[in-house]
Amino acid sequence: MLQGLSVGGEYGASATYLSEMASRRHRGFWSSFQYLTLIGGQLLALAVTLVLQSLLSEAELRGWGWRIPFAIGAVLAVLVYLLRRGLAETAAFEALGVRAKSSALGLWRTYPREFVIVALISGGGSCAFYAYTTYMQKFLVNTSGFKPAAATEIMTAALLVFMLAQPLLGAVSDRVGRKPMLLLFGVGGMLVSAPVFSAIAGARGWEAALGLVLVPLLLLSAYTSISGLIKAELFPAEVRTLGVALPYAIGNTLLGGTAEYVALWFKASGMEAGFYWYLTGVLALATLGFALLPETKRTSLITED
Repeated sequence: MLQGLSVGGEYGASATYLSEMASRRHRGFWSSFQYLTLIGGQLLALAVTLVLQSLLSEAELRGWGWRIPFAIGAVLAVLVYLLRRGLAETAAFEALGVRAKSSALGLWRTYPREFVIVALISGGGSCAFYAYTTYMQKFLVNTSGFKPAAATEIMTAALLVFMLAQPLLGAVSDRVGRKPMLLLFGVGGMLVSAPVFSAIAGARGWEAALGLVLVPLLLLSAYTSISGLIKAELFPAEVRTLGVALPYAIGNTLLGGTAEYVALWFKASGMEAGFYWYLTGVLALATLGFALLPETKRTSLITED
């Protein structure tokens, strides 16, 4: 719960900050660095896991080695705090002057349509993100039969490609718009999720597994590269951070954070394929949200350049 409170506040603030700091012509490119660095954190975690797996026995890892990543995270948290103290405020924030206090109730009353859309697309995008990244590593071990070290190596390679795709697809959105990218992910994710999970379940070689994992991840990149930006562009500066963070937190809590629990429940019930279709249904809801979304590249409420 403490992690959830932390991430909930972080997501809205970082998405808003990057979106407001970027120039209008390159907002997609620069905002993509939110997920580039997020995935970079996952890769760092996987690298620590690989090193620990090579240096410690399984008994040592279970006994005390698991504490090492938490110690590294604690040190990094102090460094991040020191870095943030020197950040400049954005022009959009400075232009507000006297600022009225924003509230969840006020946000809902003024922007109910945007609130619902952001919750829908956040839930679908987060569910896919957790399914294709964190749960996928467990799936490779529990269902495909890979050794834990091999699954870690496959996901490390996949996440590296996923990370590098973020600025590329963010830049594409600056040319073609946000909505085509979102619909590419929504429709594409609906079409490939069940077939790809089914194929990965039977994969034996790491090359085949890696290629299959990359299919939904690259489609997901069309969303993650601009996910914070499209939400920030829907709201004016005085409620922008709250408008991004609160509906995101609701969608992420209901559909994103529960993805692994749902997947493992289906597996324990002997109906593992049910999760593939559950994910497809969640993506259908997200696609509905994408269809209702305006083309924020043209209608963006971030007016500063």
